Amino acid sequence: MKIALKIAAGILVVVLLAVIGLRIFGPGPRNNKPGFWLKGEAVTTPVTDWSFTDAYQTIQIQTHPWYLIPHSVTATCVSYNGNFYLTSNYNGGRQYPHGRRWNEDIARDPRVRMNIGGKLYDGVVTYLVTDPAEEGAVVEAKIKKYPPYGNYIAPNRKPPADTQVILLRVVSAQTSS
Repeated sequence: MKIALKIAAGILVVVLLAVIGLRIFGPGPRNNKPGFWLKGEAVTTPVTDWSFTDAYQTIQIQTHPWYLIPHSVTATCVSYNGNFYLTSNYNGGRQYPHGRRWNEDIARDPRVRMNIGGKLYDGVVTYLVTDPAEEGAVVEAKIKKYPPYGNYIAPNRKPPADTQVILLRVVSAQTSS
């Protein structure tokens, strides 16, 4: 019994040291490679107009997986009428949220942390955009922000048949309650 307790304690210490090591030294996302915790200066004031994000081509998003170690990725975003949207494309017939771990995490727990220009913003994904008018307007804003995207879906402003464009609306965590 004493040997089993010592082994369990040893395993617990190793796991704890590994988590601490990941927290201190674990990388954030780079290019298309995921990472762990995001680093930056935390912004604690509520954000009501996200149009400042148009200055950034990509941002970093940290989600909360079930296994408690944050998962972060680089993603595109767009603002429309001061609102903030994360965008995610699904190719090859995959359907939201399956096939992208960060989308699966958001579907399970909508809280996110975003690194935008070196500053950390806490947010909540309030919904998946399904309204055709809102979706069309946000896609037009995305085309304006990312001109090559317009070439991708032109001429009829719809993505290829096997592509699903996902738009997730995010609000500041301080204003979501």
